[in-house]
Amino acid sequence: MSLKSLAAKIFAKRIHKRTQKWVNKPLETQEKVFLSLITKAQSTEFGKDHHFDGIKTHDDFVRNVPVRDYEELKSYVERVVNGESDILWPKKPVYFAKTSGTTSGAKYIPITDESIKNQVEASRNAILNYIYETGNADFVNGKMIFLQGSPVLTEKNGVKLGRLSGISAHYVPNYLQKNRLPSWETNCIEDWDTKVNEIVKETISEDMSVIAGIPSWVQMYFEKLHKKSGKKVGDLFKNFKLFIYGGVNYEPYRAKFENLIGRKVDSIELFPASEGFFAYQNSQSEKGMLLLLNSGIFYEFIKSDEFFEASPKRITIKDVEIGVNYVMIISTNAGLWAYNIGDTVQFISLKPFKIIVSGRIKHFISAFGEHVIGKEVEAAMQAAIEATDARINEFTVAPQIVPLDNELPYHEWFIEFQKEPSDFSKFIKVLDETLQQQNSYYFDLKVGKILQTLKVTTIKEGGFQDYMKSIGKLGGQNKVQRLANDRKVAEILIQFKK
Repeated sequence: MSLKSLAAKIFAKRIHKRTQKWVNKPLETQEKVFLSLITKAQSTEFGKDHHFDGIKTHDDFVRNVPVRDYEELKSYVERVVNGESDILWPKKPVYFAKTSGTTSGAKYIPITDESIKNQVEASRNAILNYIYETGNADFVNGKMIFLQGSPVLTEKNGVKLGRLSGISAHYVPNYLQKNRLPSWETNCIEDWDTKVNEIVKETISEDMSVIAGIPSWVQMYFEKLHKKSGKKVGDLFKNFKLFIYGGVNYEPYRAKFENLIGRKVDSIELFPASEGFFAYQNSQSEKGMLLLLNSGIFYEFIKSDEFFEASPKRITIKDVEIGVNYVMIISTNAGLWAYNIGDTVQFISLKPFKIIVSGRIKHFISAFGEHVIGKEVEAAMQAAIEATDARINEFTVAPQIVPLDNELPYHEWFIEFQKEPSDFSKFIKVLDETLQQQNSYYFDLKVGKILQTLKVTTIKEGGFQDYMKSIGKLGGQNKVQRLANDRKVAEILIQFKK
């Protein structure tokens, strides 16, 4: 065992003990975070406007601070962007994470000294937790790659500005710098296709042991490696032991990945965002991610089926239930208050508090009252893949409300196959029936002959990449929208039909 591996195991044990302290006192931990956030922000403009000096309990907070999304918080954020101090959080932020908004154009998410520290520690602790659990630490001696956005930062009124993944690149520990690929020059390439080609050149002869990124873009990297070398990724990188991912559910990609790699590798799921690092997978034998209760974030939850009501009930972790779909609301040490990040989650454990990401509150299909969510379509896809030995590159789902020839409406699945199903009829049957089993509204609509069986439109090879390129969102942190309640994605994607 190398000195670096031994040191990693010792450090992992120490961090595990530290983590267990707050895991075993979840309610006390969140109460402490809540009071600390309120106290520190009392003298900010937001704190004054919302009477933070009188907030002592969660009920006080609910009365004084309404739930907001970016658009509704924008008047405060714009003051911060314009260079004012002490608006949402004491002083100025150290960064703005620039993200793509759907209705507001570019969004500028503030990142403070405190919040970036929590982001970096959470990312580190996810890997250390894996080392502690498995005893596997040899991978720290190999090369590591993190497929991410450019680390080049600009400035806006004295605050550095960039993509979250590019900002994070500035916080790679010194002891990992020699192991880290690609080179700084290659990482700075903006065009994603060019960047991945250069990454392939730099890594194809290296001893890669850890690879991280959003699955769809790592898949692109693997495909280019295979095309250039003629080898499976696992044969090319014999010590490749760990895949780290976030942003989308890995399960629909797993069969394709294992085929490209040629064997199974361990994986760690992360739940990071520009607004904070919320959870990471803490067990190789159990599903779900550990909700990070001690990372400068106070969590609230609203049942998703009540979210659009006039005054939906806001609860804390004290009152959450297993299996319920919640919209996650956060207040953070970056100055986001009762902020709706748009993600929905479900708890799968309350001891400890573990979650899965179930979708986006704005990404669902309910054109006929069915309210189908991301978790349900992904589970249906996984069942169909397993039943027919298919492999997919990507997919999305949209409603077809007004079909031709007086047909009944249906859900249209746009799928790019890497390997087509052994039995296409069975694939569609399993897909549709699994969705019915999960969603009683969809089942009722099928039985009541309001909807017909779903239909599949096959997208040509590379079609989803071409689609993302056509809308200027190829690579980086960008993800294909899994489902929508309209035909906006479908109308563009149909151009890439097989």
